[in-house]
Amino acid sequence: MANPELWGLFFSSFIASTLMPGGSEVLLGYLLTQSTIEPLELLLVASLGNSLGGILTFAMGWWVSLRWAIPQPKKRHQQRALNILRRYGVVALLLSWLPLIGDPLCLAAGWLRCSVWQSLLLIIVGKTLRYLLIIWAIH
Repeated sequence: MANPELWGLFFSSFIASTLMPGGSEVLLGYLLTQSTIEPLELLLVASLGNSLGGILTFAMGWWVSLRWAIPQPKKRHQQRALNILRRYGVVALLLSWLPLIGDPLCLAAGWLRCSVWQSLLLIIVGKTLRYLLIIWAIH
């Protein structure tokens, strides 16, 4: 992956999937319309970056739960994510691609110590479907 555009997409999608804001969809749309990179390659790079960011957020939740008791979340979207996860279980991680609630879902899943392998699989599937839909809509 020597192409700087692909590295930019990877880092943009990674950052967008942590608790920090990001706009990887805009960059993906730009690359779909303005570069010669194949859509499948863009899908794989964006999905990899976004999935790794979600997995890192999950791991942070797991790590924090081992060291400190986390008080009830104060922010509305964080509380909503926790409620969804408690109600639907690990399957809720298919929604990890949603803005505002997806990152807290990953963090809460780690904090609640949901099944690691199921969580990782569902995060990857959810994040990949997100970019697949974006590519389908634009391309």
